[in-house]
Amino acid sequence: MIERVAAERRALPPGGPVPEDYVFEEAAEGGGEVRFSELFAPGKDTLVIYSFMFPRWPADTRPGPGEAETARLPLAETPCPSCTSILDSLDGAAPHLAQQLSLVVSAKSDPARIATFARERGWRNLRLVSSRNNNYNRDYRADTADGDQIPILNVFTRDDDGFHHRWATELIFAPQEEGEEARHVDLIWPIWNVLDMTPGGRGDDPNFPAGHYE
Repeated sequence: MIERVAAERRALPPGGPVPEDYVFEEAAEGGGEVRFSELFAPGKDTLVIYSFMFPRWPADTRPGPGEAETARLPLAETPCPSCTSILDSLDGAAPHLAQQLSLVVSAKSDPARIATFARERGWRNLRLVSSRNNNYNRDYRADTADGDQIPILNVFTRDDDGFHHRWATELIFAPQEEGEEARHVDLIWPIWNVLDMTPGGRGDDPNFPAGHYE
């Protein structure tokens, strides 16, 4: 059934054109602006963007010049534990995926803050950008109407007709059974796929996988 659904997903027609060439900020050393169109690597016509839930600095804790580069983030200021678990795995997969597509992780936060956290996690392969100054989150449902961030994965393609949206993990917006957590990105989240193969399944710890910060 999973393979049949994947085939149907691949056969979907192109969605709407991307409305603007969004300007992101690179979180890598050296920083700088990068446009949406530039996120497609040469020779690669598929772009996958995962929106990482990483809140902005609160006004009363925002660091001074240079401090974000050296200060360890307080636990209360770290990003979503579930998103972090996903990206821990994707960091290892990124070089393999790069053979066929472009993978980008976007967060609506300060680029230096994103870079600091990435160093602490040991991420070496993910391309991390900030969407704090553009409309990407609003246009592709990575924000609620109130501005709260949503973890969503979007797929885009490039062809002679321009850039088009192809698919999104919109299951997050579907009704959920009582007690059921959102499972919209589970297919890219290895820990659940491994646990689903075991007699104990996913367990009943509501805080899992939060313990990986220790």
